[in-house]
Amino acid sequence: MAKMEVKTSLLDNMIGVGDMVLLEPLNEETVINNLKKRFDHNEIYTYIGSVVISVNPYRSLPIYSPEKVEDYRNRNFYELSPHIFALSDEAYRSLRDQDKDQCILITGESGAGKTEASKLVMSYVAAVCGKGAEVNQVKEQLLQSNPVLEAFGNAKTVRNDNSSRFGKYMDIEFDFKGDPLGGVISNYLLEKSRVVKQAGGERNFHVFYQLLSGASEELLNKLKLERDFSRYNYLSLDSAKVNGVDDAANFRTVRNAMQIVGFMDHEVESVLEVVAAVLKLGNIEFKPESRVNGLDESKIKDKNELKEICELTGIDQSVLERAFSFRTVEAKQEKVSTTLNVAQAYYARDALAKNLYSRLFSWLVNRINESIKAQTKVRKKVMGVLDIYGFEIFEDNSFEQFIINYCNEKLQQIFIELTLKEEQEEYIREDIEWTHIEYFNNAIICDLIENNTNGILAMLDEECLRPGTVTDETFLEKLNQVCATHQHFESRMSKCSRFLNDTSLPHSCFRIQHYAGKVLYQVEGFVDKNNDLLYRDLSQAMWKAGHALIKSLFPEGNPAKINLKRPPTAGSQFKASVATLMKNLQTKNPNYIRCIKPNDKKAAHIFNEGLVCHQVRYLGLLENVRVRRAGYAFRQAYEPCLERYKMLCKQTWPHWKGPARAGVEVLFNELEIPVEEYSFGRSKIFIRNPRTLFKLEDLRKQRLEDLATLIQKIYRGWKCRTHFLLMRKSQIVMAAWYRRYAQQKRYQQIKSSTLVIQSYIRGWKARKILRELKHQKRCEEAATTIAAYWHGTQARRELKRLKEEARRKHAVAVIWAYWLGLKVRREYRKFFRANAGKKIYEFTLQRIVQKYFLEMKNKVPSLSPIDKNWPSRPYLFLDSTHKELKSIFHLWRCKKYRDQFTDQQKLIYEEKLEASELFKDKKALYPSSVGQPFQGPYLEINKNPKYKKLKDAIEEKIIIAEVVNKINRANGKSTSRIFLLTNNNLLLADQKSGQIKSEVPLVDVTKVSMSSQNDGFFAVHLKEGSEAASKGDFLFSSDHLIEMATKLYRTTLSQTKQKLNIEISDEFLVQFRQDKVCVKFIQGNQKNGSVPTCKRKNNRLLEVAVP
Repeated sequence: MAKMEVKTSLLDNMIGVGDMVLLEPLNEETVINNLKKRFDHNEIYTYIGSVVISVNPYRSLPIYSPEKVEDYRNRNFYELSPHIFALSDEAYRSLRDQDKDQCILITGESGAGKTEASKLVMSYVAAVCGKGAEVNQVKEQLLQSNPVLEAFGNAKTVRNDNSSRFGKYMDIEFDFKGDPLGGVISNYLLEKSRVVKQAGGERNFHVFYQLLSGASEELLNKLKLERDFSRYNYLSLDSAKVNGVDDAANFRTVRNAMQIVGFMDHEVESVLEVVAAVLKLGNIEFKPESRVNGLDESKIKDKNELKEICELTGIDQSVLERAFSFRTVEAKQEKVSTTLNVAQAYYARDALAKNLYSRLFSWLVNRINESIKAQTKVRKKVMGVLDIYGFEIFEDNSFEQFIINYCNEKLQQIFIELTLKEEQEEYIREDIEWTHIEYFNNAIICDLIENNTNGILAMLDEECLRPGTVTDETFLEKLNQVCATHQHFESRMSKCSRFLNDTSLPHSCFRIQHYAGKVLYQVEGFVDKNNDLLYRDLSQAMWKAGHALIKSLFPEGNPAKINLKRPPTAGSQFKASVATLMKNLQTKNPNYIRCIKPNDKKAAHIFNEGLVCHQVRYLGLLENVRVRRAGYAFRQAYEPCLERYKMLCKQTWPHWKGPARAGVEVLFNELEIPVEEYSFGRSKIFIRNPRTLFKLEDLRKQRLEDLATLIQKIYRGWKCRTHFLLMRKSQIVMAAWYRRYAQQKRYQQIKSSTLVIQSYIRGWKARKILRELKHQKRCEEAATTIAAYWHGTQARRELKRLKEEARRKHAVAVIWAYWLGLKVRREYRKFFRANAGKKIYEFTLQRIVQKYFLEMKNKVPSLSPIDKNWPSRPYLFLDSTHKELKSIFHLWRCKKYRDQFTDQQKLIYEEKLEASELFKDKKALYPSSVGQPFQGPYLEINKNPKYKKLKDAIEEKIIIAEVVNKINRANGKSTSRIFLLTNNNLLLADQKSGQIKSEVPLVDVTKVSMSSQNDGFFAVHLKEGSEAASKGDFLFSSDHLIEMATKLYRTTLSQTKQKLNIEISDEFLVQFRQDKVCVKFIQGNQKNGSVPTCKRKNNRLLEVAVP
């Protein structure tokens, strides 16, 4: 995604017109064309002054990222492109910095994106306000209330897959720093008729489908439900599945959100039981049955569904069955019981289902309010977010559309009043003359509906309360009598003659001309829906329920609190709620978001101009623009205005040193703008006509192009000058280097020539001297040669004489030796022939053995005892000799090696030998301990001043001083202790303070147990009955297990003359006080690496997991 282009004004790089106050010319066609142009370029937000127009794109756009939040944070409203974040930031900063309570009113028809807009507002406020554990928890609860209310209050309609079927107003409360403290939610007019009936292509409320799709089989069985939608009459089947919606995943999301908001597990279970009961109510069917007196009564066809409902709700089956068959009417002291026919029974069933679900929804809202309300009583700032249904015009409009449109009339009225009030306050604040603005005041329409004497709601209540036969037709007749002359009321049956022949107006309808257009209302159902009647028998049956939640929903069913007064009608209740809402909104600073649906197909990239035109009319956008620009269409602070347009005047460009207002006056005088086109306020310049602003923008655009050309010219000149200076500098450097190179080369030639001449002269002199020396030497050598020849002749003569004399002596000796040999051979000839073979064999064997020993002398390996090299035997008959010699040599070099040991080293090796006998091939930890020297006192208590107190308390020699982990007998957790072994005692001391915790005589130690695995756990068993064994045996963990066990074994043997029992087993018993606990070693994967962990499984088992 390309990064957003940096803007300093709404007017920069504008697609269409960002603020439609500046639209020129202003008419319905240009408004729609401007919205379409921006929509086609993914600009879904447009301003009308401070009002945000939002067109639903029906797809995800990359304009809500954390980077976007930072872009709009603490920025002026008109500084960047239109965005919902700009309005949210403006409202939040006004609340935080100016201490003004805010409200954000989000309106539009179903599918226009109101719910998503409210989520975006809340998510932005959550992102920019403070941080902290408590603040984050409050923000999370406020945000997570949305999924819960959407599940129970939203449904799929033909216009919207997630349509809000109730009005919601949330007050978010902040502290003085702007951090959220909590909130309060108010709901208006839940469409409870949807529970029992849905139009084609629509669904019931989401929660029914989410429960059946996402609940586990165990939960469904508990609620006595089945997963098949077709089993329930209240669920429409043609739109049960919605593309792109995962009801099972949404059910998990809703349950998680309820936990975050603060619902307890039993409360969630109770809510789901009520939802299941509503579903199953729709499966109750009735059949007619005649009585003896000729009256018809109804009976339940299949009582199995009724039985399951009673089991879920804890109601006595006979009580609920009677409530569906009879109706009791009380008047003063009399009670009259009448039977219900089939039609009345179905009405009672549906009325109960609607009331049960509606009251459950109100309970959910109150329960959420309990969780998210501010816990502190300090003064709070409030930001209200109103997400309420927009103006509705359907083919068939009934009571619901009537009161929804009444609410929108009131919102339009307060919108016009507050907008005009805001304009007037700004004019007064800026000292600008206020001119009267003509606009349509819809107060006359509001009075037609809400007037206490002859308003439509008042007459409807009067008809509902009137004794005798009351029907929708009698109500219409009364309207025709009272409202016939009203200019915004139309009826075929009224006294007004102009509608008598109007075929577009049926006889059973009336038409009201709202601010958004004419709406035709079907009078059928007005009286029943306004009565909203639930039979008292059903209320009392619900109050008798064993289900705590259901009982609390029907307080009027309590026989002790019977109130014969008729409950208020739906119309009067809604009228009071709207009045309270209007009063609340008037105390706050309003901010508006008007949502528009671009098409009915819920598809991206489609802009239906006819549909948008219809919404533009009933939202009153054109009227809004006219009100906004009736006086001055554009206003801006002096500083940004001067900063934006200062390049249009030589006196203000590039810097204006005086006040900003004076600079703007100079600028406008220089541009010769007519005085009637603008006015100077205290802090802002006001421009009357958008054409003047666009003229300024065109001049600015042209001037920027000129400035860009000037900057390019100056830059190119600077670039050329810089290049020339660089080339000139380079030429100077190159010339200097060349001159240097030429001089160096000439110098080298002169130097080389000089050296050649010098070498020739020196050579000639050297050759001359050499010739003289050679002549002198030749004379000397001649004398020496003559003397040498003479001496050689003399020596050769003497040598010849000596050789002759020696030759004579040698000949005599040889003859004598031959003679003696002949004599010996003759004398011993017989003897030699008899023993020749044996002598030769012994001689040969002797020579071979001599050769073997002589070779072994040169091939003997090193004197290291661990050197296993040994020469191979040369002959097979020497095999035993070879092995014996190897053994003798090894014993000899071992003795030589031992003779080098000191007494201390001998003691260490004796301990190592003892450890080998105890643990070799028995304990997996042993091989890793062989190369580690036994040190004993690792802590060096004598040198550490921290343990001075501990040193003074011990008088004996310390054999071992090491930190070990003592295993807690109760939970298997470890505690660090100092393990001390002396000649007579075993002591345990606290690592931090050095205080002695336990002292055990060695005579009381009976056994040491450990596993065969690669761990450092070991148990020290104490003699039963001894004082030290009062708390039981000890279980330790140490990194020097082999050394500690070996020294403990040798010390005990030395003192008690008895061998200490060393038990090696993966499962052994340890005495903990009065209980014997089994310590069991198992293999397991450790979360913390290769460290064994110990865990108490139960009272009899302590489990050690070894990696």
